[in-house]
Order: sequence, then structure tokens, then C-alpha cells
Amino acid sequence: MWPNLAYDMTYWQSAAGALGAAALLFRRRFPFTVFLCTLPASLILGLLFAPFVALFTLAERSRDRKLLVGCALLSGVVSSVSWLLSGEASEEHTYSLVQSAYLLAIAVTPILLGQLVQTRRDLARRLIEIEQRREHERALHEQTVLARERAQLAREMHDVVSHQVSLIAVQAGALQVATKDPDARETARTIRSLSVGTLDELRHMVTLLRASGGRATELSPQPTLADLRRLVATSGIEAHLTGELPPDIGTPAQRTVYRTVQEALTNVRKHAPGATATLRLWHDAGHFGVDITNTAPTRISLPLPGSHHGLIGLRERAELLGGTLNSGVTPEGGYQVRLRAPLATE
Repeated sequence: MWPNLAYDMTYWQSAAGALGAAALLFRRRFPFTVFLCTLPASLILGLLFAPFVALFTLAERSRDRKLLVGCALLSGVVSSVSWLLSGEASEEHTYSLVQSAYLLAIAVTPILLGQLVQTRRDLARRLIEIEQRREHERALHEQTVLARERAQLAREMHDVVSHQVSLIAVQAGALQVATKDPDARETARTIRSLSVGTLDELRHMVTLLRASGGRATELSPQPTLADLRRLVATSGIEAHLTGELPPDIGTPAQRTVYRTVQEALTNVRKHAPGATATLRLWHDAGHFGVDITNTAPTRISLPLPGSHHGLIGLRERAELLGGTLNSGVTPEGGYQVRLRAPLATE
């Protein structure tokens, strides 16, 4: 009878060990089931390696803290029972408590290591996400800067290029009407036609370039108040400049005044042929500005295309200075543009 019992125990020990070892092959796919399959080997053979590996894998993959605590207690209890059944237990209670605590610590250790690995993996993933977010924000910043540069370029194209081309168109139209030479009239008509086409293409380009958030730094070289009288003298219309501005206003403010005058004179040439313009520079204790007022037109204006971005750009410039830009028809039938900004703009 005893030999058969010994044979049965050996059989069950071998079966438990084989089950625990085989189950470890599937620990990554079924970590909890594999842990349960390793408990017989721990109970019958007193093996701690298989439950240790299974618990580590379970703790590495699971986020259920209650499940992990329960598995750690279960593993500690099974190890304590196996130790008691082995006959190595001592009658001294202190030793038994120390051994039980030791077995429980062994059961908790893989849980802590698995959670540590899981936390490290989460941190690494989080760092990757943060880096990706920074790259995304960096790309958005670059797009914003590009949009502002496009808007600034559109504003400069309208202020500078259209100013010159519209003057060419106006002068060519005037020559076409005044000359009696057929060849000169045809040449003037061609120049005016090309100028009008150029203005129309410029309008499309400005529309494409204008993007949101276009408040970038000015392009160089940029005009100042010293260039204002030359601008008025070469405007192609009868214009009178009076008043003056403080000599210590900042460069952005000077550019804004210049561009305002330039745009206003361009509009007078385009939409009020034969009109005269009066430009008044002014300042008081807290503000400065310029008023551009033109009389009613004396001739029918030529059908030149308009981009409708001039006053928008001027208002943006005025807002950058903390000021305002107002425009409207005068009671006499003319038109007035008024820029007003605080002196402390720097």
C-alpha cells in the first residue's frame, strides 16, 4: 500500500510541476489563468519560481490593484500551507510568523516589480506623447509664423506695388484721353490695359497671401516721415501737406503714417480724378495722427480694379499702435481718412 501512495505522490508532483512549467509559456496571453495553474506546483512541490514569474507578468499587464493584492495574498497563503505540510514548521510561534512574513514578502515582490515595469513603460509612452505634442505645436507655430509673413507680404505688395502700378494706369489713361497722336493713344491704351491687368493679378495674389494672424515685423527697407514730402510731391495729384509730428515718435508709427498717406493718395487717384487733397499732421498732449481729406472728383473715374484690402491693412497697422483709423464720405462729397494713435507706442 505505501509504495502505491509514494508512486501517486510522485505522479502528482510531476504533473503539478509539468503544468506549472507548461503554463508559463502562455503567461503573456493569459497571465491570470497561468498564475492559477502555477499554484498546484507551489502547493505540492513548494516551488516559488513559477508563481513568481506568473505574478510578475500579471502585475506588468494588469491595472486592477484589487486583483493583484488578492493574487499576492493567495500566493502567500499557498506558500505558507506548502511550508506547513512539508514538516519543516517549528513549534516556536515567532519563527513561524517570521517565515510566514517572508513567504508573503516573496509573493508581494513580483507584484511590485511588475508594477514598476508597467509604470516605467507608461512613463516612456507619456514622454513619446509629449514629444509628439511638442512637434505638433512646433509645426503649428511655424504655420502661424508663415501665415503672418504671408499677410505682411500681402500688405507690403498692396502698399508698394499697387501704389506704383495704379499711378502708371492713371497717367496712361490721362495720356490716352489728352493726346491726339493715334500711335501715342494706342501706346497709352496698351500701357493702361497692361497696368489694369497687373492690378487685377495683384489683387488675386494679395487675396491668396492674406492669412489670419498677419501681424509680423515690417519688411525692410521701410519709409519714414522724411520720405513723406517726396511721396506727396510724386503722387500725381494736387496735394498740400501741413502740420508736423513729434520728432521722437517710433519707427513703426512713422511707417504707419507713411502707409496711411500713401494708401489715401492712391485711392484719390483711382476714385476721385481731378480732386485735390489736403494732408494735416497733428499732435496733442497724448495723441498724434494724420487727416487726409480730398474734394469731390471733377471727372469720371476710370474702372480700375480694387483689392479692398487697403483700409483693412491700415486698420491693422493702427491697431498695432493702439490707435484707430476712421474713413468716410465728407458732407462736400469728398472723402476723409483719419489716423489717431497714442504717443507712447514703444
